[in-house]
Amino acid sequence: MHANICDYLLDAVQNSIEAGAASVKVDLQETEDMLEVTVHDNGCGMSPEALEAAKDPFTTSPGKHDHRKVGLGIPFMLQHAETTGGMCDITSVPQEGTTIRCTFPLDHVDTPPVGDVVSTWVSALNYPGPHEMEICRSLSTGEAHGCYRIVRSELSEAAGGLEDAGALALVHAYIASLEASLTQHNEEKRS
Repeated sequence: MHANICDYLLDAVQNSIEAGAASVKVDLQETEDMLEVTVHDNGCGMSPEALEAAKDPFTTSPGKHDHRKVGLGIPFMLQHAETTGGMCDITSVPQEGTTIRCTFPLDHVDTPPVGDVVSTWVSALNYPGPHEMEICRSLSTGEAHGCYRIVRSELSEAAGGLEDAGALALVHAYIASLEASLTQHNEEKRS
């Protein structure tokens, strides 16, 4: 089972890339009491029958993971969202793409923690392939307000690629500074 919401998010991004998406958009919005996660891609999409099968934990797409017979990411994300009072909606159109949108109430005792946002973004951006990725993150709580946007091609150009450890260390530090800036503004106000 996934330990945090970022694990679900990363699983959904990987599914998008494996579905042949040329473009993946990830949105993470956090408010005082709710977390909303959206992953939208223009990959191969799914028929209504394939979408229902994707929700079954004892099914995985043929050839996707030959070493296992189950696919737990989407079913667990659906279950976790619904059992905590949130919701998870998946829409998909063959040859057009898939959108997954889930909400998790942050005050429910069984809602998992958000997780390591910075490492999640670095891992998502580092998936190999020619796809474009846009990440939007917003935080609006009593203690923090702000947002940022990352575009994979722009970040790759600035860092000199996303293939080596040095570039990934720069990317990690940059994203960590963006994440810190979400709370830094309010800390400066209090001083």
